[in-house]
Amino acid sequence: MSIRIVLKYLGIPLAILGGMLGLPLIWSAAVARDGVHLAFIAPMALALLGGLALFRFIPEEKRSLSRREGLALVTFTWLVGSLVGSLPYMLSGTLPTFVDAFFETMSGFTTTGATVLTSIGDQPQSILLWRNFTQWIGGMGIITFFVALFPMLGIGAARLFEAEMPGPQAERLRARVVDTARALWTLYIALSLGLFALLSVVARLPIYEALNITFGTMPTGGFLHTIESVGAYADMPFVTTVVTIFMLAAGVNFALYFFVLRRRRLSTVLGNPEFRLYIGMFVLAATVVTIDLVARLGMPLTDALQHATFQVASIQTTTGFTTADYDLWPNLSRAILLCLMLVGACAGSTGGGFKVVRLLIVVRYSFRQVVNAFSPRSVMPLKVGGETISESVVASIAGMGGLFILSIVGGFLFMSALGLDAVTAFASVVATIGNVGPGLAGVGPSVNYAFIPDAGKFVLSILMLVGRLEFVTVLALLSTSFWRWR
Repeated sequence: MSIRIVLKYLGIPLAILGGMLGLPLIWSAAVARDGVHLAFIAPMALALLGGLALFRFIPEEKRSLSRREGLALVTFTWLVGSLVGSLPYMLSGTLPTFVDAFFETMSGFTTTGATVLTSIGDQPQSILLWRNFTQWIGGMGIITFFVALFPMLGIGAARLFEAEMPGPQAERLRARVVDTARALWTLYIALSLGLFALLSVVARLPIYEALNITFGTMPTGGFLHTIESVGAYADMPFVTTVVTIFMLAAGVNFALYFFVLRRRRLSTVLGNPEFRLYIGMFVLAATVVTIDLVARLGMPLTDALQHATFQVASIQTTTGFTTADYDLWPNLSRAILLCLMLVGACAGSTGGGFKVVRLLIVVRYSFRQVVNAFSPRSVMPLKVGGETISESVVASIAGMGGLFILSIVGGFLFMSALGLDAVTAFASVVATIGNVGPGLAGVGPSVNYAFIPDAGKFVLSILMLVGRLEFVTVLALLSTSFWRWR
């Protein structure tokens, strides 16, 4: 493994990030005139000049990235990007302490939506725009953007793509990984533009508000420019309905959209077992929560249906938007939402969590083990959608599931040691590792993470990254054997 080649290619995504800082800079200087444009100039110059210097002056090696170097580059990109992205918060005085600024930035890039801001509406427009924009950048991934723009990596591009894209295995839409990355970003941008048009043209929301909602919805992020979240638009059913639909759309495997557009057959989506389970879980959960709200809280049916469908979609897709304080709902509804936090959305989507397809495979594998207990000679290939799942994929899912559970248990014990009550400690870990954002109790939708000690914020920040990059990419770097030079 060569640190030199990792640092060289780290320069490109760092420079890309510097260019993306231009959006809040222009908004601050030319549109909002909120007086904090200087807070973007320094990090923008640092990222652009530092990134270009790394790529230009570090000698090139005539080979592709190895698997180890790919894992290191992806993890370092997200860490360094979060360090640079935290500077506008600190320089503007919005979040003057490093830990708080790093937590907020990591929460944005990993599309978690957990916040330490206590007065969101009082912040400068450009800072909130940057806060929401970080979600949109991280939704499809800055490394994937890097791969789409710069095809010079050869086979190393495939390793970067696999390390960043969520799911049991990175699904290629084209023969070349570069073309796959471009296709994904094209779909992502097209859906974002569609949502923005509906909000700004049809719903007639101001451009600033439409941008922020789009930046929070399509990456299933959860940050918004109002402390009430989407509850600020509760009197606009069109807005809440459109956001619900696009949250669900963002939680679907983007590969399905590509195949529908390419083959022009809707059956590609409707016949997909992960999609059917995903929609089935949504319908079942929304129905049960609606009944629970009507029966136990006496909520009118129309209000219960509106809140239940929105909140189930928000939590299942790990977006984290809220229209009501669901922590005040009956225990059954809260338990359902907590389970949805763990499962999450589909593989290949912008959502987090364990992923629906993994749950499907684990259930079928468990059933096969039960059958093998009384019929050991039975040959039962594990199939999903007519495709046989290899034992290596099953083993990787089992390993990922083990890491998922161990990380939750370890994080829960650590947060409990800091003095948090059991529900708050568990919910904070599940909500961050699943990239959901708001949890229950002390980190519920009506409160935030500001009260958590700095050590806890740092651990939760790492859990956000581990959850976004799906454990192996980050945890591999903690192994001593990873750093043995070969």
